[in-house]
Amino acid sequence: MLASVVIIVIAAFGFTTWFYLSSRGDYVGDVESVNVVYPKFESLALFWVAEDQSFFIKNGIKITSSTYPSGAATLDALVNGEGDVAVGIAELPLVGKALQGENISAFGSIDRSEFIYLVCRRDSGIVNASDLAGKRVGSASGTVAEFYLGRYLELHGMSMESIVFVDVRTPEEWVNAVVNGDIEAVSIAQPAVNAIIEHLGENAVVLPVQSNQLTYSLLISQNDWIAEHPELVKRFLRALYQAEEYLRNHPNEAKAIVKNHMNFTDGYMETVWRQNRYSLSLDQSLVLAMEDEARWMINNGLKDKAEVPDFLKHIYAEGLESVKPEAVGVIR
Repeated sequence: MLASVVIIVIAAFGFTTWFYLSSRGDYVGDVESVNVVYPKFESLALFWVAEDQSFFIKNGIKITSSTYPSGAATLDALVNGEGDVAVGIAELPLVGKALQGENISAFGSIDRSEFIYLVCRRDSGIVNASDLAGKRVGSASGTVAEFYLGRYLELHGMSMESIVFVDVRTPEEWVNAVVNGDIEAVSIAQPAVNAIIEHLGENAVVLPVQSNQLTYSLLISQNDWIAEHPELVKRFLRALYQAEEYLRNHPNEAKAIVKNHMNFTDGYMETVWRQNRYSLSLDQSLVLAMEDEARWMINNGLKDKAEVPDFLKHIYAEGLESVKPEAVGVIR
């Protein structure tokens, strides 16, 4: 009789403990490791908040991570097997890999932003788009910044052939090449834009190149990894969703986390917050942007493929539908 009572008490305690942890959103299974690769930009706010607030650990995930100089370089690392999940990758590198037939997919976006600009040297005679003709203009080849540069030229009756394009690969090169006069202009993202302005002062001319089209910061994995880890994908997304709620409820603390990672000033942090929309999503405008970028790459001879891929084959929505169903607006 006493043994039965003890068993019942132990069982009740176990259930109570499980219910308590579950109600807090804590995971009670085995901890699994996820190797994350990412470029170091402020678009990773949700990821850094999730790390800082232990949301990954609470969802049974141990994060190891490596940084790369750009989204394109980061996605190359993922395809080469150097990581499980690429975080904060703009959609254009995914478009490029899709055109090459790579079996990778986005399973979420953590940010939508407008922070890519064309920064020019005034002393080279550039004050508007038409002045770019024949000038040495840099960007990182294969990145969304190159796409925005190309489309900006087209909107002003020019093309990539109108300029002398220079491939600059790292944030340090982006800044130094234009500051030292090796190139006359560069299409890049913040915070490099502000760094150039600090060096050039009134000699800097800043032209907006995104034309109100938002850039997405994607979560990308190989299709095989997603298929083998569907529950892990959900827990990864759940940690980021908890970070999104934390950011919404504690904006000052979230800003401090991003500021610490990026070594930003208080003034620039306010600019960052206005330029980014931190939330989990997978919406139809992402698909439309990818189709637009694919057409641009094909028309400019950057890829051999002649047809725009079916990008629904490169989007995995089931995980986010389970965690935040209202955030999925992809038409299938």
